[in-house]
Amino acid sequence: MANRTRTYDPVKVRAALAAQTEALRAAVGALCADPAADRLLDGPTRLGDWTVRDLLAHLALQVGWVPRHLDDPQQGRAAIGLPQWAAGVAALAPLLDGAARAHAAEAFAGPPARVAAGFDREAALLLDLLADPAAADPARRFEIRLGSMTLTDMLVTRLVETVVHADDLAAALGRTDFPHDRQAVAAVSRLLADAFAAQVPGGAVELRVPPYAVVQAVEGPRHTRGTPPNVVEAGPLTWIRLATGRLDWSTALEEAAVSASGERSDLGPHLPVLR
Repeated sequence: MANRTRTYDPVKVRAALAAQTEALRAAVGALCADPAADRLLDGPTRLGDWTVRDLLAHLALQVGWVPRHLDDPQQGRAAIGLPQWAAGVAALAPLLDGAARAHAAEAFAGPPARVAAGFDREAALLLDLLADPAAADPARRFEIRLGSMTLTDMLVTRLVETVVHADDLAAALGRTDFPHDRQAVAAVSRLLADAFAAQVPGGAVELRVPPYAVVQAVEGPRHTRGTPPNVVEAGPLTWIRLATGRLDWSTALEEAAVSASGERSDLGPHLPVLR
């Protein structure tokens, strides 16, 4: 089975991102209305020394990024696809970290109500864009530092931000029931599976993320038919956590969160996908 180039339906992407953004806005509102909100906002996350306030500041910046820069002039950057975005985004980590800390210290400083209002403002900008038929043109392009993408692909990257960081927020607050949009999780699972296959090309291992994605990866003998000799299977959120470094491969195996069979099925050396 050869991996195919995947495309995303603009209508489904916009609907999924709207639903995921609404879920996040509701979660942030509930957090900031909690009597313990001051303590919770300054509590730790699994993202180094970021606090919950830092995490929400970063999320707000990422949610509002596309509508705030939609009409920026094009600079002729080279076209990239989603696997190339996934491979290159690590280079932006210092810039994103600095921006999040600065935003947390400025716009997100102070009482919880200010944090909720700041997040709501950015969410409203994105939701207005997603509801605008003029933004639905599948040929429309958007430029970032890494290159030029279709607007739909750029919105898929916002699905990555909102799904992955919603999971970070849930972990920081000790929650296991964050109401992710199903189509949002599906798109992120597929993107990260495709990016993994692009970063570790080959046909020796079949990676399954049911019910959303199946790809072949890792150098070695290519499977053509019958039962693959090397199979890795993980649920969508488990795969997302593995691919983004939130879950260690050995821990996932110990906890039976992932199944792996075959002598080439150790994906540990190849993870995470987003560094």
